[in-house]
Amino acid sequence: MALQEYKRKRRFEATPEPPPKLGNKKNEHRFVVQKHRASHLHYDFRLEMEEVLKSWAVPKGPPLDPGDKRLAMMVEDHPVSYFNFEGVIPPGNYGAGTVMVWDMGAWEPLGDPAAMLQKGDLKFRLNGKKLKGEFALVRMRSRRAGSKGNEWLLIKKRDQYAEEGFDANDGAMDYSVLTRRSLDEVAGDKKSEAWQSNRKAAGKRVSRNGEVGRMKQEGRSKKV
Repeated sequence: MALQEYKRKRRFEATPEPPPKLGNKKNEHRFVVQKHRASHLHYDFRLEMEEVLKSWAVPKGPPLDPGDKRLAMMVEDHPVSYFNFEGVIPPGNYGAGTVMVWDMGAWEPLGDPAAMLQKGDLKFRLNGKKLKGEFALVRMRSRRAGSKGNEWLLIKKRDQYAEEGFDANDGAMDYSVLTRRSLDEVAGDKKSEAWQSNRKAAGKRVSRNGEVGRMKQEGRSKKV
């Protein structure tokens, strides 16, 4: 199962993240970049293909400067429904922290995407709200001691969209293209409509658990 690792790492009764369900076989070739403040701030770069979101964690954020070759650690596939996930993953859960939709749009593979991914040289064009133009994800050949072989480089190609000195962490870039909120604003809004709209069933389970907890607390209060 393509999403087995995604499922293994999460307790869906305790996290608002979407369940591990495969998308349609007809890929829409969308991409999303999610700014994720967990134990360390990073950006999750995701490409829709093969019924899932192929995902890389980019510690310094995606580049627009061709001179910046950004380390991108390939992580487990995510469900396509993760595309517009924005909100707070509660403490004690995998990836606990705040997630913001930093950019989204469409991507165009410059060749056979499956073959390029297998080869470790994925070339594509982005048409997002912040990121545009040609990019490449290249798997690193030299590996560090203890490496799992999941180190890639995210590279911006020279074109009309290249921007020397671009920094994804610039304060002017700290806004959600989905809700226009900053990362801090998303962190302060734990009832984010962006993810609750996709989590109705799970939301009911959480509500029932919360109701049980409230009733137990009221019971203790009455005994006192």
